[in-house]
Amino acid sequence: MIESEEHVHFLAAEIRKVAGEFIFKASFDKANRSSLTSYRGPGLQEGVRILAGLRREGYPILTDIHEPSQAEVAAEAADILQVPAFLCRQTDLLVAAGRTGRAVNIKKGQFVSPRDIRNAAEKVASTGNNNVLLTERGSSFGYNNLVVDMRGLAIMREFGWPVIFDATHSVQIPGGLGHASGGEARFIPTLARAAVAAGVDGVFMEVHEAPDCALSDGPNALRLDLLGDLWKTLQALHRLAP
Repeated sequence: MIESEEHVHFLAAEIRKVAGEFIFKASFDKANRSSLTSYRGPGLQEGVRILAGLRREGYPILTDIHEPSQAEVAAEAADILQVPAFLCRQTDLLVAAGRTGRAVNIKKGQFVSPRDIRNAAEKVASTGNNNVLLTERGSSFGYNNLVVDMRGLAIMREFGWPVIFDATHSVQIPGGLGHASGGEARFIPTLARAAVAAGVDGVFMEVHEAPDCALSDGPNALRLDLLGDLWKTLQALHRLAP
């Protein structure tokens, strides 16, 4: 989530030092926070302005939308529009994202099977926009827990669209803190390595220099100083993966 204009520029520059080319993702609004009092972000207009500034510096941008009316505005600053997991079956949202002509990243809902997410991708493709990404972020396993079925990565790749693995939301403990989600960040490298070995096309990671102070997703974020070594490992595995 966008914490401030200065912060996103800082993070983007630091990540570039260790990862080279990457897509920078940040939200202008987190509409599905656990608590009403949780920080949601700077809002659509200010958030798009901040992201557009990053894009002018050469960073490809991904941001999420929550309502069809946000699609065209967000597309002004983003190369990829993301449909959040909780909204991955919302037809109007998927179609609006597809009609912008931008690439569309669909987060597979925790309640959706790998095979069923194909229906969401086809809603986007119905607009003539076949530039779709599918992202795995774990499946609900009882209350306040997620698990990753690595078979799902192979199943989704059969559809013909690139498959991304969200290594940080997959270790989230939804609602685990009562007023907010918890997480087990120590398992990020384990799941990321497994997904790359399984042949995914990309990895999504929340990264923060001080996760304990992050305004969103801190418990399941990768510490910035750990990114370099993990990135090298994932690159090496990717060269070996089928």
